[in-house]
Amino acid sequence: MNATFNPSLYNAGLVYARPEIFLTIAACAILMLDLMLTDAQRRWTGILSVISLGITAVLVVGQPLSTRIVALGGLFELDRMAQVLKVVTLLTVAVVFVYSTDYLKRRAIFKGEYFVLGLFATLGAMVLISAGSLITLYLGLELMSLSLYAMVAFDRDSGIAAESAIKYFVLGSMASGTLLYGMSIIYGMTGSLELAGIANAVGAGFGANLGLVFGIAFLIVGVGFKFGAVPFHMWIPDVYEGSPTCVTVFIGTASKLAAFALAMRLLPEALGASQADWTQMLVVLSVLSMAIGNIVAIAQFNLKRMLAYSTISHVGYVLLGILSGTAQGYQAAMFYMISYVVVAAGAFGMILLLARQGFEADKLEDFKGLNARSPWFAGMMAILMFSLAGVPPFIGFWAKLGVIQAVLGVQLTWLAVVAVLFSVVGAYYYLRVVKLMYFDEPGDAAAIGGSTLMRTVLSANALLVLGIGIYPGALLLLCQRALQ
Repeated sequence: MNATFNPSLYNAGLVYARPEIFLTIAACAILMLDLMLTDAQRRWTGILSVISLGITAVLVVGQPLSTRIVALGGLFELDRMAQVLKVVTLLTVAVVFVYSTDYLKRRAIFKGEYFVLGLFATLGAMVLISAGSLITLYLGLELMSLSLYAMVAFDRDSGIAAESAIKYFVLGSMASGTLLYGMSIIYGMTGSLELAGIANAVGAGFGANLGLVFGIAFLIVGVGFKFGAVPFHMWIPDVYEGSPTCVTVFIGTASKLAAFALAMRLLPEALGASQADWTQMLVVLSVLSMAIGNIVAIAQFNLKRMLAYSTISHVGYVLLGILSGTAQGYQAAMFYMISYVVVAAGAFGMILLLARQGFEADKLEDFKGLNARSPWFAGMMAILMFSLAGVPPFIGFWAKLGVIQAVLGVQLTWLAVVAVLFSVVGAYYYLRVVKLMYFDEPGDAAAIGGSTLMRTVLSANALLVLGIGIYPGALLLLCQRALQ
């Protein structure tokens, strides 16, 4: 190692990390401010958190980017994919914070820790999305994961939440250790920690041996856990059900975007030359996820558990795009991931809207007769369920069509047939929710709660699902340009 440390080189690259630096300062400032606020003033913690996310998103969009930039000695990279995923993540977390405010107040757990932990989890996701090295990937992943573990146990009076947090922490620690071990093997085989260096080494044939395959296998385990793919899905149903719903929506949306970035950085970017090795592994994960997720979801009566298994099945479809190994497949996978996050935020938002003190609204029967109570929000929920089922013209239809076309493009016809069959199976439990809302008698006559802001944002969320479904070209073009 003859290279010398050049501080000016690192300092010059800090300009590209301005959004991350700003969010770090904002999170620390909000943490300190929250210590001085009374309970009556605590709403400012949430307001400032949303404002900070908005400013960070503006900083990300404002970064001039004509080509891929590698900075901070190879630790940090900025490309169009990173920009798009960061903006979607920041806006999603802002929406989650808006949805969560009323829920936290009604349960007397409106604490600043929720927002601060959410900001640090978002920061971890941003670091991961722009990671140019295995070190940065792991640091970003752990910052996000540790924040999420604490968020799951946020309601300290809930034994179920504490149990879910312990399960999440233990299994997550095992997955992180497995991922780190895989990274160490990859480093040993290629002699580089930078993703570009790994790609060059693997492409030149230096990593073409059994050791590399073992390293990839361990990486797939870590990626599969963060995605929630079968057989690494065991934590998702319990954590989704046991966590406060405001935390469940965070895990089910923002963290999935980070998991997608993790997969894209490690597999196509760093290990693209070994595609034949990891494609077969992803095929197994994809088929198992679509099968287990859709079949087991049918037997669920808790809506949060149903959406948990739904998440598992949708991860299987995202993996279809990645395993295709083509530009079309990567674009379809990114489109699917963004689409799912938008729909999932709305679906969990509906649970938060109907919930009230002592009533979680997380059972399927809680949605009985919703049309009689609120035709508008019954319609919004129907849009979300139709989209998850893949019914045209909603966004979910185009997402599934894209990944199925991607696997057809690489002659994996049998895999496309499997995806279509399990999509039909999944339609049953989504349409069951619609049936309960429109054809069953109301089991609850209470008025629909929620602030005007929450109701407005939730309505806009659902209408966005319909709008992008009618005109998907803009998002498709955005994903295409992001991955050029």
